Amino acid sequence: MKLTVLGSGSPEPYARRASSGYLLEVAGTRILLDCGGGVYSRLLEAGYMPEDVDYLFFTHLHSDHMMDYGRLIHGAWEMAGNSPRVFGPAPLAHINERLFGADGALAHDLRARTEFEPSKEVWRARGGVLPRPWPAPEVTEIAPGFVYEADGWRLTACEVPHAQPHLICMAFRVDAGGKSFVYAGDAGHCEALSTLAQNVDLLLHWCYRGEGETVTPMLDRLSPTPLETARFAKEACVKRLLLTHFRVHMDSDEGHARAKAALAEGFGPNAGIVEDLDVYDI
Repeated sequence: MKLTVLGSGSPEPYARRASSGYLLEVAGTRILLDCGGGVYSRLLEAGYMPEDVDYLFFTHLHSDHMMDYGRLIHGAWEMAGNSPRVFGPAPLAHINERLFGADGALAHDLRARTEFEPSKEVWRARGGVLPRPWPAPEVTEIAPGFVYEADGWRLTACEVPHAQPHLICMAFRVDAGGKSFVYAGDAGHCEALSTLAQNVDLLLHWCYRGEGETVTPMLDRLSPTPLETARFAKEACVKRLLLTHFRVHMDSDEGHARAKAALAEGFGPNAGIVEDLDVYDI
């Protein structure tokens, strides 16, 4: 397995970090986990095209995890006429329809591209066949407990506490070839996540709150510090731990030093903080 970090930030506008998105390559398949704002551009920077993505899985539907969804689907359709298979919690099918349906946000664009004669000529010049259908990704709504198996890999989902009851929120584990990876999404610690992450080769966990930082009691409970996540990972016998979803104010040298010291104290040396476009072999 190979992991490419396409977005390691939060909803905050930030040149250093796009919002959440991670490309996992496994058994000849490219799986995109979340698709927040800026992830489409990072995908291109990493040397991929939108049509290279085979699957897209959403942990939840906060905007910073799905803002570039329309752009990814439109880009794959525009260049190659295809779409990834898409999985995520409800109301994902409704969102897709509101983007690409007959009365969707992109309907005027799609009519122009499929009915305007010069646009048809451009499509034919690329090798396309007329009439040109609109984007129609296969969308499957999923819930915690979902399991998907394909040739050479298996994805398992569990529920994690984050924004319930407004959003269904999940973490994902991918197993392939004796290796394993868990993406926690935006997760407060819970027994289900601990079970999912048992003995995993790599745990990618969000870090919305810096070491020693207090926001509100409710938010603190849902957003563990680096030390809390380090101890959680160690108890689950995780082999490697990486933190992501850093906010702007946490990205100082001092903030990183505190986080790394906490990781070393609670987990050990095989832990760190990711940056956009980092690549990890699992």
